[in-house]
Amino acid sequence: MFAVLARLSLVTRILIAIILGFLVAYLFPNSAQYFNILGELFIKALKSIAPILVFVLVLASIANFKVGGGASNLRPILILYAIGMLLAAISAIIISTLFPSTLIFTHASEAALQPPGSVAEVLKNLLLSFITNPITALYEANFIGILAWAVGLGAALRHGSETTKQMITDVADAVNSIIRIVISFAPVGIFGLVVATFAQAGLETLKNYAHLIAVLVGTMLFVALVINPLIVGIVMRKNPYPLVLKCLRESGITAFFTRSSAANIPVNLDLAKRLGVNDTTANVAIPLGATINMAGAAVTITVLSLAAVHTLNIHVDIVTMVILCIVSVLSACGASGVASGSLLLIPIACGLFGIPSEIAMQVVAIGMVISVLQDSTETALNSSTDVIFTAAIDLSKR
Repeated sequence: MFAVLARLSLVTRILIAIILGFLVAYLFPNSAQYFNILGELFIKALKSIAPILVFVLVLASIANFKVGGGASNLRPILILYAIGMLLAAISAIIISTLFPSTLIFTHASEAALQPPGSVAEVLKNLLLSFITNPITALYEANFIGILAWAVGLGAALRHGSETTKQMITDVADAVNSIIRIVISFAPVGIFGLVVATFAQAGLETLKNYAHLIAVLVGTMLFVALVINPLIVGIVMRKNPYPLVLKCLRESGITAFFTRSSAANIPVNLDLAKRLGVNDTTANVAIPLGATINMAGAAVTITVLSLAAVHTLNIHVDIVTMVILCIVSVLSACGASGVASGSLLLIPIACGLFGIPSEIAMQVVAIGMVISVLQDSTETALNSSTDVIFTAAIDLSKR
């Protein structure tokens, strides 16, 4: 039995855990108190590993960042990557505001929730978080401070020796190995969370999950079919849909099932070659895009963070939304290389609103429940956008 389950994909095991969780909650509602410990242990494991994961991952990515020579079109492609992610985050804010999502938390945070009272307070807390002692930031799970120190040290270590950079890479790989172990237990943790949540809220849980999935997938489709074509149309000055639809068909569908931007790099390189993109440009821009171009991740981080904000009745003003867009984009760039990486970076955005890490990690767990669709759609958007923007810039120069 266990050998058969071990051979199944993580998505399949999560789907089985969700179905079993619903059945157990429906048939044995009083058993929720016993199974809830599984969900709490999973959230505790995520809470423990997330701070060091964010720190090491971003540090290693920046310290080892290299740009190959000969790619004259790389700068405008990088600009398109940044614009695409920013517009994706803005789209997520608008759609989340029009169709707000409500989450159901299985247990309350031990910390008192203190939402920011004004724009000045948001900016003050943001600046104070940036300059927090790094050890304190890791201990208190201050993700804004962790991100700031990771970026700063990563930029400084770009001038370090190759031995130092290799050591950082090895540490990042080790942390990734640990998070993969934690994620492998996701079906067990999600089973406990589904039993507890469904027994507590009943059919309301299904309604909330369905609404959240609709907002996430709807936003990503809007980015893929409206935002990206608009950007490409401005760059190429002609009808963008033949290129966009071809890339979605030949790259997006493959990425949807592989659920890995890195695994989809060969597909994108082959597609770029058939589109007539310069080999030197494609060989640099597409692997780089698989690392930092994460429009889907920006959508996921923004939508789930705003769902938590709406659930907790926290007021959000325009300035805070702008800051959220920037934080979501920066966080999305660090989502590569980790299973459910975008979900694990949600606490960074939640930190803007004073949401404690205990609640933020419950948001992450809810994201994993819906990851059966969310992660596949996110990867399809991320990967197809890499080749769309690369081709748009290169072909427009001809």
